[in-house]
Amino acid sequence: MEMAIEVQDLVKCFGNHEAVAGVTFNVAAGEVFGLLGPNGAGKTTTIRMLTTLLPPTAGQIKIAGLEATRQGALVRQLIGYVPQALSADGTLTGYENLLFFTKLLRLPTRERKKRIEETLALLHLEEAAGRLVREYSGGMVRRLEIGQAILHRPQVLILDEPTVGLDPVARHTVWQVLEMLREETGLTILLTTHYMEEAEAACQRVAIMNQGRIVALGTPADLKNRTGNPQASLEDVFTHLTGSQLESGGSFHEMRQMRRRVQRFH
Repeated sequence: MEMAIEVQDLVKCFGNHEAVAGVTFNVAAGEVFGLLGPNGAGKTTTIRMLTTLLPPTAGQIKIAGLEATRQGALVRQLIGYVPQALSADGTLTGYENLLFFTKLLRLPTRERKKRIEETLALLHLEEAAGRLVREYSGGMVRRLEIGQAILHRPQVLILDEPTVGLDPVARHTVWQVLEMLREETGLTILLTTHYMEEAEAACQRVAIMNQGRIVALGTPADLKNRTGNPQASLEDVFTHLTGSQLESGGSFHEMRQMRRRVQRFH
């Protein structure tokens, strides 16, 4: 089976603190893989290393067979990244945001207009392309941010809490878009989420992190079966393995970012 992401014995230390402590997992091409865990488990640090934003202290990361630490520039061409923090500019239109990203991504000038129009159509944002993004709903903003991340047609899409702060309808729409992208393009998707029902419904496999380590990895059904309770939910598995109650929204810093994000669009 072709692997899109290969992580082996990944470690990240900040001074004497070991934020990621020997993490190993693989993600197959075309798979939707969830990285779950309580706040401070090391999920975001792992994602930042996968996206080459942080160098690992030890271990190896391969994206489509390329080593992230030694071939970072090539790896960045293969991945799209949607951070939890706002990445769209509310003072620009949807089209202008995408145009800005085509320039950041150094797409050839002759291809930019076509690539933007294809992306807008794919995400059903054509009619909103000329509107300021500050007039968009939360779900439309998130779809636009996904569009920004796939303009260069990456092989791997990495999302950090893609639906946090969205209402149930907007969350459902975002997931419809992600599933459609995977089906139409064969995109590999790795994501973090605090919504266990999303992970259970959308992910082929999940890894649960706690204190910098992976404490369980498998399909949602496999993980639930391990509890011996046929009525168990993935949230039950999460609580059993981490000893933590699930809390959506992240840390104080993440909550402050989210509130600022909401204020910018209302």
